[in-house]
Amino acid sequence: MSNTTHISQENIVVGEVANGLPLTIPVYRLKGDGTGPSVYIQANMHGAEVQGNAVIFQLLEQLKHLNLNGDITLVPYANPIGCNQKSGEFTLGRFDPITGTNWNRMYHYNKNLVTQFAQNHTQYDNATLKSNFKQALIDEVDSKLNGPAYLLNTGKRIALNLQKLAHQADIVLDLHTGPISSKHLYCPTYATDSARYFNIEHVLLIPSDFDGAMDEANFCPWWHLSDALSEQGRELSIPVEAFTVELGSQEKIDLKEALNDSNSILSYLNHKGVLQNAPHTPANITRYACNLDDYFAYYAPIGGMVEYIAPLGGHIKAGEPIAHILRMERYLSEQPLQTLTLDCDAIAILHFASASVNQGTELYKFFTNIFEL
Repeated sequence: MSNTTHISQENIVVGEVANGLPLTIPVYRLKGDGTGPSVYIQANMHGAEVQGNAVIFQLLEQLKHLNLNGDITLVPYANPIGCNQKSGEFTLGRFDPITGTNWNRMYHYNKNLVTQFAQNHTQYDNATLKSNFKQALIDEVDSKLNGPAYLLNTGKRIALNLQKLAHQADIVLDLHTGPISSKHLYCPTYATDSARYFNIEHVLLIPSDFDGAMDEANFCPWWHLSDALSEQGRELSIPVEAFTVELGSQEKIDLKEALNDSNSILSYLNHKGVLQNAPHTPANITRYACNLDDYFAYYAPIGGMVEYIAPLGGHIKAGEPIAHILRMERYLSEQPLQTLTLDCDAIAILHFASASVNQGTELYKFFTNIFEL
């Protein structure tokens, strides 16, 4: 049955700029009937990673015609400083220009909160425990936002405002892109089955370690709570799933691909019961996975100008060429064209955006020790 779901917009304040005016981000909300899990989706935390905004557009275009069981909150332009951080024709915006910190490494997690909560809430049933823990996470972020303003730098304040929205949801999707990249999914290992419902061929399985990212800030507390309760002899299935969805390459939008990515996300949300009788189902594709420890960075052994050969998403055999490095200043003194190879089988996931590299530049990232999901 076709329907028109109301979309509301709120512009929330996440800080102030130098002239004292508010720094705001748009937040779009769609209400479900309350019977399904709630969803939070954000895009463009890194300035050059703009494709997620196109995906949110395509999601809104489809969601307004669907019936929803769960509430959905969508945030494009999650980092208004990053997406306006330009140098000539290029967008920078991966790192806070003042502190040098990765914008996606400023989220908050207090593991002591989990330990104390597990000890003090043994008398509650699971439904009450989940509700109380979700509120505890929100209150923890609120305490930081409402504390002394001089303790929060710009990036932390933006991150905490976003995190407060995310903690209210049961499903969190953080939309990113790589430099020059194939699509891939960062998936916590406990949610491996859910990865089969995204139309994404490459899945990176990650552990419960917290390193400051949005997905980790949402799944780590629940994962660690489940582990703490398990030590007490009590089982709690992890009720929150959070993923980083890598949509391809930065510095461009592709509305046709954004529609495909939107359908991929709707397939997953349909599987999770967020949508009512939606037609979206996962594509019949082979999905390849590797563990985070097997996600291999290949650094340039020499400086020069690079021709990238290994195709993104391509399966590379040990010994096959992955790149050429051209060093014209050595044309008369040595071989100016060097061929680079890899010493193991791998899948090329992403590579550096520029052909000009210093020695030690991260040229490629590869899946190794690959298996099918």
